[in-house]
Amino acid sequence: MMAVDQSVPGIPPSLSAHVVGSFAYLTVRERLPTILTKVIDTIHRNKNRFFEEYGEESVQAEKATIALLSKLRNEMQTDKAVLALSDGLKDTDSWNLYLQRQHTSQHGPDSVSWFKSPWLYVECYMYRRIREALWLNPPISDFDVFSEAKTKSFFDSQQAIITLCTYLQGLYNNMEVHSETQLMEQFYKLLHVSLWGNKCDLSISAGQENSQKASPIDSLPYLQPFILVDDSNKVWLALVSAKKPGESGTSTPGRVDIVLDNAGFELVTDLVLADFLLYAGLAREVHFHGKSIPWFVSDVTANDFQWTIRRTLAANNNWMSKSGVQWQSYIQEGVWTYHDHPFWTQPHKYCDMAADAPDLYATLQRADLVLFKGDLNYRKLTGDHDWDHAVAFETALQGFGPAPLCSLRTLKANTQVGLQPGQAEKLSSKDPDWMTSGKYGVIQFYSPHTE
Repeated sequence: MMAVDQSVPGIPPSLSAHVVGSFAYLTVRERLPTILTKVIDTIHRNKNRFFEEYGEESVQAEKATIALLSKLRNEMQTDKAVLALSDGLKDTDSWNLYLQRQHTSQHGPDSVSWFKSPWLYVECYMYRRIREALWLNPPISDFDVFSEAKTKSFFDSQQAIITLCTYLQGLYNNMEVHSETQLMEQFYKLLHVSLWGNKCDLSISAGQENSQKASPIDSLPYLQPFILVDDSNKVWLALVSAKKPGESGTSTPGRVDIVLDNAGFELVTDLVLADFLLYAGLAREVHFHGKSIPWFVSDVTANDFQWTIRRTLAANNNWMSKSGVQWQSYIQEGVWTYHDHPFWTQPHKYCDMAADAPDLYATLQRADLVLFKGDLNYRKLTGDHDWDHAVAFETALQGFGPAPLCSLRTLKANTQVGLQPGQAEKLSSKDPDWMTSGKYGVIQFYSPHTE
């Protein structure tokens, strides 16, 4: 059954857990200060650019921003109290209300500190404080401190992106001869490609190089044994059953929402999957949900989403460019839409969404399938609790179910549910870091409509 949030007085156990496996051997406690140090360095390295764009005003802004971030780093490393935000942005009140709730639940403000608070909360809080430091110091307020890393990740994965776009265009050239069984098999392939795209997570590697090198299609047979739960068939059936009968024996497919995770190669895998859903008649429209501010190093913002499509369109490769042209047309026709909402960059568990963000919950209720990408979404879906591994996915959702949903996630944090009895014990005996290495993945489905 359920235990408690992964936090205890003093240093929580999760702080000493190795969470990055082969990516970069950093503990969680080392990772956040490392990320923050890189943020400070990035701002300092761009001071000449700021001066060229904004003049003398940027000099003081750069220094003041670095001073705020250095203070934040000290608070983090010395277990200082978590402070209220003061930047007056539209989500400030919500963040400060959440802090007040922490005071109540943890018996006073002295207990709400970096080492004593739920780890999910302080992780999210760090990224929000980075945003505050920049916002309080115009004219560099809109600078994305993670843009360089995200751009590099995209270009470092260029060959894998070309391979994937070439594969997609090849499917379309022969789509008319595909039976439903063949379409289903291709859907499984691209769903799995989207799953393994989640390996490319710069927040886990603390911004270290973490791109896709191997062919994403050729790798699938070797990766299949590492999928611990595979509900691909349930996802397929949800898409097929969402089709509404139309005139003359035709049918209208449903709406799919994708809650995005990382920019770079993973975003391309999500766009390829979304493209296939439309082309194969498995969706009539796709709604993408990203972050409204730079978040967890490589999470997708509106700028990242638009930039990726533009770069794909302008690529010096015919198949990649064709994909970009198609994606741009989907945007122009309104078949693809991008949304962001402050709730995605707050520390709330998703079971709180109906109460704390009813407008977003209502938006997801209009979907016939919602795909949640990545580790952070999984942690928020399950409340980041230390569940027994055999607890049902539905139980861990704690009542969250706006629509049929599926989590596509490679494991990089200490929470996992929905496994078979004894499965976790076998994994632990042969691979102690199975929950945090990014080596394993899950495709877990739940439908609130299931009787």
